Amino acid sequence: MPSTNHDFNIAYDYRHPFYIGSWRRNIAYIDEDFVNDNLDEPHMKRRFTILSQYPKIKDLYGYDILTVYIAIVGVIIQVTAAYIFGRWLVNSDLTMLVVSFILGGTMTQIYSIIIHETAHSLVAKSDFQNRIIGLISNIPLPIPIAMSFRRHHLEHHAFQGVEKLDPDLPSELEKNFGSSTVFKLLWLLFHPIIYPIRNVSMFRNLQLWEYINLIFTLSTNIVLYNYCGYRGLLYLFMSLWFGYSVHPVAARYIQEHYTFDDGQETYSYYGSLNTIFMNIGYHTEHHDFTNIPWTKLPEIRKIAPEYYENLAYHTSWFMVQWNFITQRQFGLQNRVKRSFNAHKRGRKMVKVLKKTLLAS
Repeated sequence: MPSTNHDFNIAYDYRHPFYIGSWRRNIAYIDEDFVNDNLDEPHMKRRFTILSQYPKIKDLYGYDILTVYIAIVGVIIQVTAAYIFGRWLVNSDLTMLVVSFILGGTMTQIYSIIIHETAHSLVAKSDFQNRIIGLISNIPLPIPIAMSFRRHHLEHHAFQGVEKLDPDLPSELEKNFGSSTVFKLLWLLFHPIIYPIRNVSMFRNLQLWEYINLIFTLSTNIVLYNYCGYRGLLYLFMSLWFGYSVHPVAARYIQEHYTFDDGQETYSYYGSLNTIFMNIGYHTEHHDFTNIPWTKLPEIRKIAPEYYENLAYHTSWFMVQWNFITQRQFGLQNRVKRSFNAHKRGRKMVKVLKKTLLAS
């Protein structure tokens, strides 16, 4: 069992060893703002705590080259579909609509997961190689996403829940969507626009690799237009839109950090679709150990079961999406926030935690 030294808990962090907060989740039609936490995000401390008991988890660190092959095959599948609808099935609008939701939305989610892996350098050995795979995965996504996502996502991990620093937190404007089923459905439908606008408003200056991504995507779009025609590009745009909005797997954007339980701000999904979607549901495990590739994430829970079996989790992305849309208790304000000062205070004692755990 995990160490639960009482004096250490009180002096350092009452959440030790499982790092569940004492706050109560908010109710959307009652509470207008996020839940406020006065401590730092929990995952760094959970990692040190788990490693102190299960150091063999470090053997899972690294990257998995299998992701490269998935990326290449995935790009071929979607570009081929774009060619078919752009050059062959030119009068099959309904068929294109259905396929862009089922196949296109699915492939869009797979590309986003691969881009996520490249953001953490879990696909290849060097940072440069991971960026190149990220660009390749961006080819069927006609908007430059890979490099901006990398930047914003790493900020999310470093400052989870920190106001004005975590780009994953909904904006003040988004919270005005409230708990109405209609408005939440509209938020989901326009999520492909809302999310980048939120990020751009927080990080105004583009970096070098973002400019490279922009030029690369414009170039590949020109090639795709010449090869697949405007309908081929339209198919790719529709696929991206469905994939990031109402596609069932897009429910993971709600599953990951919207509060469904008191004291818990990160959730995993343990349903069967993890097999197809590269274990992206293992989100708590991912936040605890960001340097473990997707193929090995389930091993974390097997090695340290008591740290994960005591947490709430989801088993259906469809039900996550359905409940969020239809139930008044859920809304855009069902998140946890913390000030930068609270986060900084909590981080000051990380060295104390490491020394204490090593000595125990």
